[in-house]
Formats: sequence, structure tokens, C-alpha cells
Amino acid sequence: MFFVDTLECEGLGNRSYLAGGPDAAVVVDPPRDIDRVIAAAARRGVRIAHVAETHLHNDYVSGGLALARTTGARYLVPAGASVSFPHSPVADGDAIAVEEGLLLRAMATPGHTPHHTSYVLEEDGRPVAAFTGGSLLIGSVGRPDLVEPRLTERLARAQHASAHRLADTLDDEVRVLPTHGFGSFCSSSQAEGDATTIGAERKDNDALTLDADTFVARLLAGLDDVPAYYAHMGPANASGPAPVDLTPPQTADAEEIASRLAAGEWVVDLRDRVAFAEGHVAGSFNFEGEGKLATYLAWLIPWGKPVTLLASTPEQIAAAQRELVRVGIDRPASAATGEPRTWMREGERPASFPRARFADLAEVRGHGEQVVVLDVRRHTERAGGYVEGSVHIPVHELHGRLGEVPAGTVWVHCAGGMRAAIAASFLDAAGRRVVAVDDAFTAAAEAGLPVARPGATG
Repeated sequence: MFFVDTLECEGLGNRSYLAGGPDAAVVVDPPRDIDRVIAAAARRGVRIAHVAETHLHNDYVSGGLALARTTGARYLVPAGASVSFPHSPVADGDAIAVEEGLLLRAMATPGHTPHHTSYVLEEDGRPVAAFTGGSLLIGSVGRPDLVEPRLTERLARAQHASAHRLADTLDDEVRVLPTHGFGSFCSSSQAEGDATTIGAERKDNDALTLDADTFVARLLAGLDDVPAYYAHMGPANASGPAPVDLTPPQTADAEEIASRLAAGEWVVDLRDRVAFAEGHVAGSFNFEGEGKLATYLAWLIPWGKPVTLLASTPEQIAAAQRELVRVGIDRPASAATGEPRTWMREGERPASFPRARFADLAEVRGHGEQVVVLDVRRHTERAGGYVEGSVHIPVHELHGRLGEVPAGTVWVHCAGGMRAAIAASFLDAAGRRVVAVDDAFTAAAEAGLPVARPGATG
């Protein structure tokens, strides 16, 4: 009997897979922190015989090369991918024996990238699972606009054709096991549910229910912003990522933290947004360790800028390090644990700012107080409705556009509170009076705030 174990990378919205039989296994699209994969194989008591990439990843640094070198596994990379390290090129139709009775068959499924390849796991000649990477996802497909703008429409059409090839080749009961779609910006939309089959996708996936022209038009119209750090992931994966170092960073005392802030480096407080708002080192930024830390920190920080991490415990620092190496932030410059008073020099006081709900904003506006309402959601989110009179600067653009925020007290909101907390920390560090709205955007209309809905008809 075969097995498939799923390795979640929740912060990035991705999955990797360990699949095999009693003795040997293949790893598909491994994360960079390969110790997790090796531990999973050890729990199964299997040898990692193959490491397979579905494509050259744009959203994270792969652990494939390091894993193959560490375990002696054969490293399978789609033949069309341009890489500068030794590997086994895989072409459409190639069959790789995992162990007796268990075969991995390559299927060209271009669209997410020109060279994208899916892998069909066959047990005794019968397909049982398809590792679809960024091709066929749960109710969606991988986005086609991450390679080259001139290729986007062509790749979108290829996605449609690839989805149909999978559906036409495989039976309804075959499991679909994608890499993207669980929060990753590599997905054109997000998954509903966490498991699917070819039969389920045949009924519900736009790529399989719409004609090519309609599908392509809808796909291209719905594409969201691309995280800035994606520009660095493909080149890193093509050149061959180095092994990671997850040993604890050097400890920073209050003097060093102050010195790093003075030098313009980033000091990032990983505590939750409630604790940060109540008291923090002036000039530090708040990226919650329990949020989408890797995605948003890598997206917003100037690439290569040294970062110091602050957290309550060493375990939180270690967890953050693990997330950050997956997106190429390899080593924090330093770190400190404890609480704000231990991170500040004698005589310094913690900075703070208030938090509020949309009902509080409605009350303030009702009293005639003039405040700035700053919406830091993405453009696609704002298109669904926004507080009338609000200023719009997406959070990933805010650090470079702080000068565009009008004078006055800034009430900053997003869709739920996490990004508003990041934005509030930027504004607070810049010396602005800020209130972080920690509330669901749906509460804005419920509180009586006027919400404009573009395209709505009366």
C-alpha cells in the first residue's frame, strides 16, 4: 500500500508531499527547511529515493537541491527549467520507479510556468494521485503572470489545456494534490476545503467548466498583486539555494537595538498586535509571528536590509527563522526575547497607540471629528467596497508612500486587523498619530459607516 503525507507551510499557503511505499519515497516540492522532511521520512521508516520539483518556484526557496544532496536522492527537475546545478531532467511521459509496484509518471502541464510538470503516482499500473504543483488546484489554477508579462495570456490558455489534459487522462477518484492554493499568492484564487479529486474538480473548477476564452478572460481579470520578493525566488532556485542555518542568531541588547534602528535597519516585533499596540520599542515594526510573517515581511522589507527580531520567547524567534529562510531571509542580524522594557535603554519609555473597532470610528465621525481613514487592503479587495472618503494605499506600498498620508490622526484598517497593525506600526514609527482598527471590514457597514460599492446598481 502506498502512502502520501502532507507537509504544510501554512505561513506561505503551500504544501509539500512525501509519498511512497514500505521502503522508499519521493518528496514533491520540498520546503527549504529540509529537516522537517527528513524527520517525516524517518517516522515512516523510508528512504528518500527521489526529490521532484513540479516547476521552478516563484514564491519560496526550494529545499530540493539540499535535500537531494543530503539524502543522495535523485533530483528530478522539469527538462525545460533552466538551472545551473546537476539534476535529472524530466520530460513528458517519463516514468520513475519509486519502489516495486509504485511508479511516478511525469505529465507536462504548462501554464503556471512554461515548463510546469505534474507527477501521477501509479500503484500497480493504476493512477491513484496527481501532484499538480501550480497547475490544477482546488477549485482554481496557479496564476500565469509570474514569468513574463508577454507570456501571461499564452500561459493562461496553457493552464486551461493542462487542466483538461489531467481531467481527460485521469479517473474521477484520483486525488489531486497541489502545492499552491492554501493562501499562496501563486494561486489565482484560494482553495475552499483542503482535499479534492479529479471528479470534484471536473464539476467545480472554472478551468474544466468554462470554455477557454471565458476562462482566460475571468482568470486574467482576477489576478491580484504580486509580492515583491517573488522577483528573487526564481533566480535563487535556478542557481541552487544554499543549505540553511537555523542556529539562534546573536543576542541584541538595548544598545544594539537602538544602534540598529539609528542605522535605518529594521527591528521587527513578532508579538501579537494587541501586545505591540500596548507597548513597544519606538521605531520598531509589528509583523505578528502567528500571521503571514514570511509573506508580508519579505514583501515589504527592502531586499537585503538587515533585520533584528524581537519576541517573547526563544521558541518564537526559532519559528520565525524557519519561516523566513523559506523566502530567502537567511539570517537575522540579531534577536532579543523578553518584553519591551528589556529592549530599551535606561530612561526610554515604550511607544504605544490605541486600537479600535469600526463602531468607534463611526462614533468619532458622528461627533464631527475630522480624521484620516486609511485603507491598506489590496486593490482587488477595495474594488468590493470601501469606506467613503477613505484614502487607499495598499500595505505593501505604504512604507514608500508615507508622505502621501494626509495630516491628522490616521485610523488605519484592512480586512481583519493584521495588515492594519503592520501599517499602524509604520505610521507610529514615522511619528504619526494612529489608531489601529482591529475589526472585520464587514463591521464597517454594520456600524453605520457609508460604504461605497463600485459597480453596484440601485
